[in-house]
Amino acid sequence: MNKILVIEDEQFIRDVILEILEAENFEAISAENGEIGVELAQEIIPDLIICDIMMPKLDGYGVLNELRQYPVTATIPFIFLTAKADKADWRQGMDLGADDYLTKPFSNEELLGAIASRLEKQEAIGKSTEKKLDTLRQSLALSLPHELLRPLNDISDFSKELWEKSDVLEPFALREIAEHIQADSELLHRLIHNFLLYAELEIAATDPQKLKALRSRKIISSQAVITDTALQKSKQYGREADLHLELQEASVQMSQADLQKIVEEIIDNAFKFSDAGTPVRVSSILEQNIFTIQVMDNGRGMTTEQIASLGAYIQFERRLYEQQGSGLGLSIIKRVAEVYGGEMVVESIPKQQTIVQVILPSNS
Repeated sequence: MNKILVIEDEQFIRDVILEILEAENFEAISAENGEIGVELAQEIIPDLIICDIMMPKLDGYGVLNELRQYPVTATIPFIFLTAKADKADWRQGMDLGADDYLTKPFSNEELLGAIASRLEKQEAIGKSTEKKLDTLRQSLALSLPHELLRPLNDISDFSKELWEKSDVLEPFALREIAEHIQADSELLHRLIHNFLLYAELEIAATDPQKLKALRSRKIISSQAVITDTALQKSKQYGREADLHLELQEASVQMSQADLQKIVEEIIDNAFKFSDAGTPVRVSSILEQNIFTIQVMDNGRGMTTEQIASLGAYIQFERRLYEQQGSGLGLSIIKRVAEVYGGEMVVESIPKQQTIVQVILPSNS
């Protein structure tokens, strides 16, 4: 039985709505003003809220704004009731996150139709979210143990050798073992970070409030962020001379950490899968409020089938190459871009060239 909260200060209207709902086998709870309505919503967590706009103490806009601040009530379907039919008032409610708008007087059919529509939509969203989370859980269950165990096993083996042979090992051998342990530790740290980030992105993509909060962030100087990140990556691979930058300044609707992650993963892929001495070209351009980051390398490349199959936890031709990793890099880039209303485009010619573009909205 669906639970519906009715927030209405006029007793006659409130009683009529309750009677209609109870006749349709809904569990109906009422509140006579906005303040009580907010308290009840947080206490009972209804499946849907019907709320008048014009009320004393706390009006409908205040109720909706208050409930959208808390994760547990932020996504509850919300229908406004109003005696006003002004378009500006309707727009204000929708901007705050209302799902529907009924103008008084309304018929039983209009009320029940609006409720049915919102509940069906919420159920569909819930099923879609659960399906995505099930897929994510299965992918993590299949991939996480293998990806984490490899560097953990290496660290364990090298540590054991260091413990058992420290008295007889030459300084160069000790240094070599320490370097292996350090490299595997850094790989393990990155793998865990990427798995957690991908999981967070999948969850954020299903939460309208989280999406809105993310998209409200802004970077003023994308050029500085891209330059610093690219230089760090080139230094890590000892390929400073291979890096070529051609960047146009732009502001971007994105957090600095997420832009850094995009650039870091694209450039890491470019350096990892191309030979030293070949160029890695990083460019950015702003055209008609569209900001594009492009990274091009002359390395391994991918087939059309591999590009089409891009997804989390895929690493192509792992057995043929020495480089290890979870294959999450391009998947993370793709998901970050989508979360911010953008997209990732990959063009590649096997064993010749790969071009990765991330296209993002900008308000420059």
